[in-house]
Amino acid sequence: MNNITRNDIRNIAIIAHVDHGKTTLVDALLKQSHTFRENEVVEDRVMDSNALEKERGITILSKNTSLNYEGVKINIVDTPGHADFGGEVERVLRMVDSVLLLVDANEGAMPQTKFVLKKALELKLEPIVCINKIDKPSARCEEVVDEIFDLFVELGAEDEQLDFEVVYCSAKNGFAKFELEDESTDMDPLFKTIISNVAPPTGEIDKPFQMLVTTIDYNEYVGRIAVGKIERGSVKKNQAVAVLNIDKHDKNMKVSGLYAYEGLKRVEVMEAKLGDIVALSGISNINIGDTICDNAEPEALDFVKIDEPTLNMNFIVNNSPFAGTEGDFVTSRHLRDRLFKELETNVSLKVEETDSADSFKVSGRGELHLSILIETMRREGYEFQVSKPNVIFHEIDNRKYEPVELLTVDVPEEFMGVVIEKLGPRKAEMLNMSSAVNGYSRLEFKIPARGLIGYRNEFLTDTKGNGIMNHIFEAYEPYKGDIPGRNRGSLVVFEQGEAVPYGLFNAQDRGRLFLKPGTKVYEGMIAGECSRADDIEVNVCKKKQLTNTRSSGADDALKLVSALELSLEQCLEFIADDELVEITPQTIRMRKRILNSVERKRVSKKK
Repeated sequence: MNNITRNDIRNIAIIAHVDHGKTTLVDALLKQSHTFRENEVVEDRVMDSNALEKERGITILSKNTSLNYEGVKINIVDTPGHADFGGEVERVLRMVDSVLLLVDANEGAMPQTKFVLKKALELKLEPIVCINKIDKPSARCEEVVDEIFDLFVELGAEDEQLDFEVVYCSAKNGFAKFELEDESTDMDPLFKTIISNVAPPTGEIDKPFQMLVTTIDYNEYVGRIAVGKIERGSVKKNQAVAVLNIDKHDKNMKVSGLYAYEGLKRVEVMEAKLGDIVALSGISNINIGDTICDNAEPEALDFVKIDEPTLNMNFIVNNSPFAGTEGDFVTSRHLRDRLFKELETNVSLKVEETDSADSFKVSGRGELHLSILIETMRREGYEFQVSKPNVIFHEIDNRKYEPVELLTVDVPEEFMGVVIEKLGPRKAEMLNMSSAVNGYSRLEFKIPARGLIGYRNEFLTDTKGNGIMNHIFEAYEPYKGDIPGRNRGSLVVFEQGEAVPYGLFNAQDRGRLFLKPGTKVYEGMIAGECSRADDIEVNVCKKKQLTNTRSSGADDALKLVSALELSLEQCLEFIADDELVEITPQTIRMRKRILNSVERKRVSKKK
């Protein structure tokens, strides 16, 4: 049967490193293709719809949108730039026929650029390169294009892939150019490049329907919604279909809802065909990687293998003295149901039950991947505890292998020495060192994932907040040897009560405090970082004894050092093996696993 080509459609994904402007570029394309009404109020970074995405300025979940340009429908997938969400990227690349590689005109190719580009080249996609932020004074467009060509060669690109088109643009200001010296006021050059360089979908439209599920969405009214690109044939609303994967073969499932993308909206349609990116509802037990196909001739499609998790941690039911006072969902059943529900849409995650009914082992692609899950659950009203993240080791030929990361560090020259010195004991191996650009030098290292746990805080302190570090999973390599752990102990709260200025004043000489006056505390909670290697108990609830000689202004002289407020990621990096982070919708606390000091001492003596 002859293949047909649909010239009225183009499917493209935008890939880039974090903060290189993907979502801003999509904003500009949507506005200039008149997707919104003239009088419609549209917020910036409209594709980052999740509250966490807006706060952090990163894309976590891939999004689909579409726009029309000169009679051609362009389906755009905005992908995450962070390696921790690589599972999300790998899936969505199966839906598109090309990628738009967006690169910052100053920063050039960064670790995540390499990661996502490598996946695209392996899938035989031919990228279009877009150099963004050309309006910046620090832009170095020609050098960056050369760097990208070298990167393509390094990643083993084929000849057709090396002959890539380059477009220069400023997404923020809404213009694109074929050459730097061209005059331009709009995005037309980029639209034209997409239409002429992205291969239109080609396939057999008369053959039986076939579609690979690459994303799962959920709606309270219709349940699970499967999203993917139609690889063959066509599908109609209310059609009977089969669902296949390695383990199952379900027949006579009904497509009760069929939706296409128009702008940012999902619009219900009666029929969709080859090349369309669509969403289907009505199939209850659908999963990512399943094939939805014709009932009469079921035939499964191959699914891309997702990279394995590299870190794990335990999610535990909260058993602190404050348990149940701040959250809505606190039981082991709540925790279990929520974690297993996450598996339906988060393909890079693994959840395993443990010997204890109150503890679950959760494995993910990195600290950010797991901390985003924790933060999402916290905002949904869940209350629980998590342990220190541990890397996942593999046994190969009776040898221990561990995950190794590729670390890229951009630092002002005066801080290079201290960064290299600190990374040495963490078993980092320097691969490359490039000369300063705008006062910053770039250092590249290979480092065990273990060596990065807890390093970010130290790095920011050592570089006085001027350094930028990015890392990405490279490979599993033989175990590199022991890495020294945290060299300071914790300041541990002595009794339950409320932290008062007098108690905190006496405790601050022992180390760095994390608590403010008025904070409710309990025995075994962590009040700060000790200046020594051992843990020290402090009484932050201790009040000054009242005497008849006390003057009215005596407490005014207490000078408290500002408490250090740690973010969720910083807490996860700080805790030791015998400590936990308590997560509630209102508070993040750190605590000892064993709260009672007598019991703690007894256990440590046994060890």
